[in-house]
Amino acid sequence: MPTEIKVLIVDDSAVVRQVLTGLLDGVSGLKVIGAAPDPIFAMKRMETEWPDVIVLDIEMPRMDGVTFLRKLMSERPTPVVICSTLTEKGAEVTMQAMSAGAVDIITKPKVNLRGFLQESKTAIVDVIKAAVGSRPSVIKSASTSPSRAPANTLSACVPKPMVQTTDRVIVIGTSTGGTQALEYLFTQLPRTAPPIVVVQHMPEHFTAAFAKRLDGICQVTVKEAAQNDRALPGLVLIAPGGKHMLLQRSGAQYQVEVKDGPLVSRHRPSVDVLFRSSAQSAGANAVGIILTGMGDDGAHGMKEMHDAGALTIAQDEASCVVYGMPKEAVKLGAVDGILPLSSIPQLIMQAPTRALFKRT
Repeated sequence: MPTEIKVLIVDDSAVVRQVLTGLLDGVSGLKVIGAAPDPIFAMKRMETEWPDVIVLDIEMPRMDGVTFLRKLMSERPTPVVICSTLTEKGAEVTMQAMSAGAVDIITKPKVNLRGFLQESKTAIVDVIKAAVGSRPSVIKSASTSPSRAPANTLSACVPKPMVQTTDRVIVIGTSTGGTQALEYLFTQLPRTAPPIVVVQHMPEHFTAAFAKRLDGICQVTVKEAAQNDRALPGLVLIAPGGKHMLLQRSGAQYQVEVKDGPLVSRHRPSVDVLFRSSAQSAGANAVGIILTGMGDDGAHGMKEMHDAGALTIAQDEASCVVYGMPKEAVKLGAVDGILPLSSIPQLIMQAPTRALFKRT
């Protein structure tokens, strides 16, 4: 990580440019090298000094943020944090940006913008510092787009199944870099995949748009989870932004509980909440997977899963955009195996026991 992180802000809102510049310039180790109203001005600024992180708006004049992001990632991959309006429309476009290689999201409301950004200073600084340590080209180089996916993993003409579940259930937790990682994983899975329940750190509105996008390109059905949804083969349930999600046993079936509550491990939804409920409800019948992400959410919950007999897997450092959450789980002794992202779809389909892995 550089001793001084150079930040370029690209946003057509003068208020956003002014407030973010003031906030970030006051933080030790951060330096705003420019604040451009659109990507054309940004590219001229980048000719003289290249930023370590770009904070990028989506809807701008002359060139939109997604087009600029795709150009950037094809020519010189650079950590990009999307600064998006907290609306359903904004969420759909932001998901395109995340798929194109952005590493995280800063949300902004339509009203009281200045006050919101000032109150969110700590979170914004944390996201930018995590982004500069990320590797945005990792997922891009590993991912398989829908048009190039293997023939045996995509079929638009066969209906997706919704049949009775089995005992085995897969629980996944991820954060920064997770949208690309999950897209890669789920586009590799056949419709016979075991039930999958996911916490991805993401604001409200964005999880619904993310699930909808994945559902359109995967064989498995992907949806934003609702209260009492059953965990079924061929179905991926993604925790709603702003809500916790727990795995519960209901007779011979699994279902999810979606609920309000305080932040846990600084997040809502929290991976720890999902993993701990899985340890209690599924025990050794669960497989826990912790993917790329900043911080330590999920590490303690994964340790509880491990102690309850579940197989626990961490994504390896080389394939992570940010090796934070998996690293903390490994440090706690919560992990049975460490795998590259490319090996995890096969593990999901095999759903092996922890006996096949040596303790890390």
